[in-house]
Amino acid sequence: MHVWGEALVLDSFTLQGSYNQPLGLSSTQSNTLFLDCAIRGLQVEISDICAQCLSRILSLLIPQSEKSAVSRKSSLGESVTLLWKVDLKVEDMNLFTLSALVGASEVRLDTLTVLGSAETSTVGIQGLVLALVKSVTEKMQPCCKAPDIPTPVLSLSMLSLTYHSSVRSLEVQCGAGLTLLWSPPDHMYLYQHVLSTLQCRDLLRATVFPEIVQSHELETPQSSSEPEDHLPEPSPPRRLNLTLEVSTAKLTAFVAEDKFITLAAENVSLNRHGGSLQAYCPELAAGFDGNSIFNFKEVEVQLLPELEEMILHRNPFPVLQTLRNRVWLFSLGSVSVEFPYQYDFSRTLDEAVGVQKWLKGLHRGTHAWASPGPAPLPPDLLLKVQHFSWVFLDDVFEVKLHDNYELMKDESKESAKRLQLLDAKVAALRKQHGELLPARKIEELYASLERKNIEIYIQRSRRLYGNTPMRRALLTWSLAGLELVALADSSFHGPERVIEQVRELDPGSPFPAEGIDLVIQWCRMLKCSVKTFLVRIRDYPRYLFEIRDWRLMGRLAGTEQSGQPCSRRRQILHLGLPWGNVAVERNMPPLKFYHDFHSEIFQYTVVWGPCWDPAWTLIGQCVDLLTKPSADPSPPLPWWDKSRLLFHGDWHMDIEQANLHQLATEDPYNTTENMHWEWNHLSFHWKPGQFVFKGDLDVNVRTASKYDDCCFLHLPDLCMTLDLQWLCHGNPHDHHSVTLRAPEFLPEVPLGQLHDSYRAFRSENLNLSIKMDLTRHSGTISQPRILLYSSTLRWMQNFWATWTSVTRPICRGKLFNNLKPSKKKLGQHYKQLSCTALFPQLQVHYWASFAQQRGIQIECSQGHVFTRGTQRLIPQAGTVMRRLISEWSVTQMVSDLSQVTVHLMASPTEENADHCLDPLITKTHLLSLSSLTYQRHSNRTTEEELSTRDGDPAFHTHQLYLVDLRISWTTTNRDIAFGLYDGYKKAAVLKRNLSTEALKGLKIDPQMSAKKPKRGIPPNAQVPPHVSTPSFSGRPDKGSSGGAYMLQKLIEETDRFVVFTEEESGMSDQLCGIAACQTDDIYNRNCLIELVNCQMVLRGAETEGCVIVSAAKAQLLQCQHHPAWYGDTLKQKTSWTCLLDGMQYFATTESSPTEQDGRQLWLEVKNIEEHRERSLDSVQELMESGQAVGGMVTTTTDWNQPAEAQQAQQVQRIISRCNCRMYYISYSHDIDPELATQIKPPEVHENQEKEDLLKKQEGAVDTFTLIHHELEISTNPAQYAMILDIVNNLLLHVEPKRKEHSEKKQRVRFQLEISSNPEEQRSSILHLQEAVRQHVAQIRHLEKQMYSIMKSLQDDSKNENLLDLNQKLQLQLNQEKANLQLESEELNILIRCFKDFQLQRANKMELRKQQEDVSVVRRTEFYFAQARWRLTEEDGQLGIAELELQRFLYSKVNKSDDTAEHLLELGWFTMNNLLPNAIYKVVLRPQSSCQSGRQLALRLFSKVRPPVGGISVKEHFEVNVVPLTIQLSHQFFHRMMGFFFPGRNVEDDEVGDEEDKSKLVTTGIPVVKPRQLMATDDAVPLGPGKGVAQGLTRSSGVRRSFRKLPEHPVDDIDKMKERAAMNNSFIYIKIPQVPLCVSYKGEKNSVDWGDLNLVLPCLEYHNNTWTWLDFAMAVKRDSRKALVAQVIKEKLRLKPATGSEVRGKLETKSDLNMQQQEEEKARLLIGLSVGDKNPGKKSIFSRRK
Repeated sequence: MHVWGEALVLDSFTLQGSYNQPLGLSSTQSNTLFLDCAIRGLQVEISDICAQCLSRILSLLIPQSEKSAVSRKSSLGESVTLLWKVDLKVEDMNLFTLSALVGASEVRLDTLTVLGSAETSTVGIQGLVLALVKSVTEKMQPCCKAPDIPTPVLSLSMLSLTYHSSVRSLEVQCGAGLTLLWSPPDHMYLYQHVLSTLQCRDLLRATVFPEIVQSHELETPQSSSEPEDHLPEPSPPRRLNLTLEVSTAKLTAFVAEDKFITLAAENVSLNRHGGSLQAYCPELAAGFDGNSIFNFKEVEVQLLPELEEMILHRNPFPVLQTLRNRVWLFSLGSVSVEFPYQYDFSRTLDEAVGVQKWLKGLHRGTHAWASPGPAPLPPDLLLKVQHFSWVFLDDVFEVKLHDNYELMKDESKESAKRLQLLDAKVAALRKQHGELLPARKIEELYASLERKNIEIYIQRSRRLYGNTPMRRALLTWSLAGLELVALADSSFHGPERVIEQVRELDPGSPFPAEGIDLVIQWCRMLKCSVKTFLVRIRDYPRYLFEIRDWRLMGRLAGTEQSGQPCSRRRQILHLGLPWGNVAVERNMPPLKFYHDFHSEIFQYTVVWGPCWDPAWTLIGQCVDLLTKPSADPSPPLPWWDKSRLLFHGDWHMDIEQANLHQLATEDPYNTTENMHWEWNHLSFHWKPGQFVFKGDLDVNVRTASKYDDCCFLHLPDLCMTLDLQWLCHGNPHDHHSVTLRAPEFLPEVPLGQLHDSYRAFRSENLNLSIKMDLTRHSGTISQPRILLYSSTLRWMQNFWATWTSVTRPICRGKLFNNLKPSKKKLGQHYKQLSCTALFPQLQVHYWASFAQQRGIQIECSQGHVFTRGTQRLIPQAGTVMRRLISEWSVTQMVSDLSQVTVHLMASPTEENADHCLDPLITKTHLLSLSSLTYQRHSNRTTEEELSTRDGDPAFHTHQLYLVDLRISWTTTNRDIAFGLYDGYKKAAVLKRNLSTEALKGLKIDPQMSAKKPKRGIPPNAQVPPHVSTPSFSGRPDKGSSGGAYMLQKLIEETDRFVVFTEEESGMSDQLCGIAACQTDDIYNRNCLIELVNCQMVLRGAETEGCVIVSAAKAQLLQCQHHPAWYGDTLKQKTSWTCLLDGMQYFATTESSPTEQDGRQLWLEVKNIEEHRERSLDSVQELMESGQAVGGMVTTTTDWNQPAEAQQAQQVQRIISRCNCRMYYISYSHDIDPELATQIKPPEVHENQEKEDLLKKQEGAVDTFTLIHHELEISTNPAQYAMILDIVNNLLLHVEPKRKEHSEKKQRVRFQLEISSNPEEQRSSILHLQEAVRQHVAQIRHLEKQMYSIMKSLQDDSKNENLLDLNQKLQLQLNQEKANLQLESEELNILIRCFKDFQLQRANKMELRKQQEDVSVVRRTEFYFAQARWRLTEEDGQLGIAELELQRFLYSKVNKSDDTAEHLLELGWFTMNNLLPNAIYKVVLRPQSSCQSGRQLALRLFSKVRPPVGGISVKEHFEVNVVPLTIQLSHQFFHRMMGFFFPGRNVEDDEVGDEEDKSKLVTTGIPVVKPRQLMATDDAVPLGPGKGVAQGLTRSSGVRRSFRKLPEHPVDDIDKMKERAAMNNSFIYIKIPQVPLCVSYKGEKNSVDWGDLNLVLPCLEYHNNTWTWLDFAMAVKRDSRKALVAQVIKEKLRLKPATGSEVRGKLETKSDLNMQQQEEEKARLLIGLSVGDKNPGKKSIFSRRK
């Protein structure tokens, strides 16, 4: 026990010694002293009272003279040499310091052993403990062994010190168990005890040595004032060599009451020899709050005066001035940093920094650290780390949840296998035992299997982490082979020089004029190399970052600005009594970095996808826990603004290969589906506000299919620049002016506004500008190209949907104690995005399939594309907080392309495995142009648009300008285009039919009777809602193919009574399309397309030669009109206007033009452009025929060369310059809400029911109008045949597959009509949908299998098993695709017919209720003011005939009840005979003179009802013709027949008669030789009849022949279709009588007619089901009967017979005998030979073939 106040206590003291002095005065021997001392129970107490008492005693014991003597003896060194040896052993030693203010401290030494000599001294300590007694409440303090002392501050089991005086070396060895427990209050206790001990020492020293103390006090200021030159240069002190070894050490520092830091080390060794220092520790760990955060292994630290390796590192930097410097060398085997999940590391670190600041201030205040001179140059740094890892640990619950999910998935598969095995065994038992096997036994087997499955699952769950440890990492960042060199230099050492470097590295930021005061400033030259840099999220198979062979060089400076008083926050340290709380001032401005780096990287790979976003959100939360947020109450800066605030300077990167993989699936473990951006030889430059990429870019689509490695974008020598414009309130680069404020120094802000210290610096939005420049010239010949497949485009749609999906909040809300506001995404920060692309040439390939059978190639020589878009964030309505909706709109777009050529490509090859273009691919020209210019003007507000666009009619939102457009349309192009469109349509149909929306929009009434509805609807029957409610659009097919609706209509309306009315004739003075387009209610001129010097080449399939259509100028305008009320509906009107000026038509005249060499014929620009005054200097100009019709023009095959440089070929102008106008007006319900609010509602009339029906019908009607004012046409027979061929095979061609599809659809319609239950139909559709989905899934599975086999074949290309398996899979894949196409087509037909059928059922009930609401829905108009057609001979110059038409009008009106009205009006027509020596010059003309106004020469009116049962219904058909004059000669007739039917014998007699034709009406039996083709259902017959050789082929597109043998067995449905397709139902036909004046000049031996007056009788027919041929035969038969009798009367000039006589003749003679007599009379009187055996001379009234 120690009693307080006892200064010295000794239990026992033993001292033995000897002193030997040699005899005599010999200097070779020295005095020797031996001491042996043993002390036990030593207690020493140091206190102020003890020191004062000891000082008084010493002052009394030692007189003043002895003090001076002692001081002199101590000052003078003894000259006598003494050899000594001391052996001291102290046991149970206790040293106490006592203070009245802070208690006491105790140092316990169990054993102290000192063995010293003149050469070597050794001190050994056993059981060393330092403890604090913070309050002395007892009079005695127990003295116990060191291990028994509670809560020691320092404890050490063994300590050994050895000192060698000869070499000045000290060796220190610490045994195991070095423990230090430190805290700020303990530090203050120790600090006070040390101060009191030092005060006691000074007091005793002043008592014993007063002169030495006084001399030190007097000499210190004097010596400091003396100049250094007068002082002798002292010799450098000899440094102490130190060796320290520590077995185990654990240091714990409490930085707060509940925050502590732990440092543990083992086998630490430290050596200091001269100026070098070396330390080694095999394992070092630093923990925070009990968590092992930092772990270091194989740690080696050296401080060297210089290092040759560092001198070599300085050589690459010639700017360095210091050649040699001290070096700190750190070498570590491995560094591991591991942060637990949701551990707040920042709080402990911030407390530790505050304690460090407090310690610095505490000890800086006690020790006067004067630094009058500049600070020495800091040493260099060399850091070598073999392996570095940084890990964020994941949530254990999340890890176990995922592992259990994977276990359940695997166990479900295994249990299914067990169930299959049991099923097989049960089936075998049943087969063996039959009915003897009891059912209870089987149930027990299955129940035991279920229990066994549960047991296996539980066992596997328990053994889940037995073999493999649990995944722990959320993020793993690892480095290998890290070597970092930091070089200090005198050129950038010191505050002034560092500021100079900062201004040089960051020239864009304005520097404060008053300068800046820095707390931290340093600048180093860095050199770093890393072998591998890897970042992985969780256990995902792809690295987030993968960098290999990274070398970095450059300058790095760091500065921290000294904050103003308002920018200093106070941190409170709780020291306890008697000190209380201490406030530490902390600087709030952040540490900023300035850099100028240049790095070289061999491989740089980044992988990212939205599927990683949840894990990245957790990583962001972990990163937020590393750094404490600022004490400034301002909203935190987003990461982009924080990077602008902290990092400044340039960064250059030269990357050999850079890769960016954008994951395209929602599975984070997927490695096959991604978009791969591949840069080769990338040069990257990062400047403030700009990123520059230079290199070769390839964008690949990686899929687990044969489309893998599809490089769809290749951009060589690309220079891509990203300019970032930060929109801030102040200067975005002025980061020096950002002043943070502590919470107690906040300025006053307006009410409702939050304080923001970053207000001027924080960016409100970002404008991003991307420039892609491909015009750099380099040695490579590669050109930019784009390769696309249809599957690639579908894959990109899924990719875009994946990347634009909305991410869900992760670990947010009260449950997770995370109520921070959500961070803003960078994608929502953009305000404006602009993109510019410059390329010297570009090539685009698009293939419909991997087989490369059909595709498109686009080539462009030089182009420039600029586009700009803006983003608007729209808040969502409602009380629930939702994310803002991002809406992008294109405000401006400008593109300029030159020399654009588009080819269609086709290849007959089958599917192959390579992606190269097949050399057998044939390319055909589609279109080309010399320049294309597109402009899209910026969108403005509604007020600006109304104010500017009304005053500027030339302003259009979209403007497209095309020069020298050349289009080729041939049968090859047609087939390829149809194939491409068919593939696209099939894919779209498949996607639509497999969606869940396929059958939505139809409400099927389960109570609907399966039988046909009755004639009438009962009064109490409920009418279903209006048919406009379904979501799908479009009407049922009402074409020739018919359907269930037709058959039902035919059955239901057989007994309906119809009333017929005749309408007035007459042509309106102004067309409806022109009237609708000329209104002044336009608010947006949306689109303007201008074409200059455009031409199109058309080639038929059956004739040689081509037709060229050209226009000097074309304009297409689209305008949007103000919404208006039409009836009770508000609609938006859109008008299209097409103006074609200078149109010309050319055709070849030679029989075999030179297109066999693959070159196209093109017109020269001078022949297309508008007419000008032409100089007749050149011979070529003289040979051409000017601008007249029939003139010859020279063509060219290369648009880049003049025609004189090539083999010229001439074409003939068949239509001279003319103008064409087209108008299209459409109405829709899609109205801009802003415009709709400005429209006043219509006025409600009192008698609204009596509204004018005609006015109501003429409201919002979609109208198309085409106008030709003057047409001059000239054709020869070959050109006419060519035009017919082009019209039939190109313009009106119907794909054969479409015909087959239409037939299948019609068949399904009849099947649905026969079947009755809608639910059964719906169920069959659902089953077919599931079958198609299974086909799609099987195809994807086969493609993935083939992909893995192809990957295996790359390693082993000669493996026959893999080759055979690949071939089998290819065949299976082709079969699956074929089945998919068939079932997809069947599904599409079934869904469409099912919807139409259900809609028609609902329609019937609705239409029966409201039959009076019939309105016009569509109108079509064609108008020609004047047209002249000149028919010429083969040479194209000599004329045969000329046909002139005036005021031609054709209009078609479609109504809402599916009826249509056709009207054809002709104001005047005439035909002139141009043959030489012709008697009659005018062949055909009206008898009256040409009149204007509403008087017409021809009027044809037809009203068509919807087809019923597939049969077209003509409700009203009427033809009106004015009296005609016909003057015909046999020569003219022969020439005309030769023109229209070249190669046909005109004298051939027609085969068959009316009886043969009449068979077709009811039976459909084909005749051997067809005569006339049936026209389309909704149109009148076009043109004269055709012969067998030419007519069938020419009119195959216009007319359809039903004389075709069936290809499959005929059933009832086929018979229904055939009958419906052949017949038309004519309800009423009227042809008024037509007076004729006929003149005929026959051959030499024939009789001529002159001015023979005949009258075609009035014909009327009612309720006839005819074909068009039957109708023509009936008109011919009835007309011939009347005309023959009139001819006989005119020739014989007989008086007309009475009615009774005529009736008598008719009664007594049969029709056949009368016809024979009339023909005989005509033969005798007129001179025509009419007979069966010689039918060469026929009457003009007989039908010509």
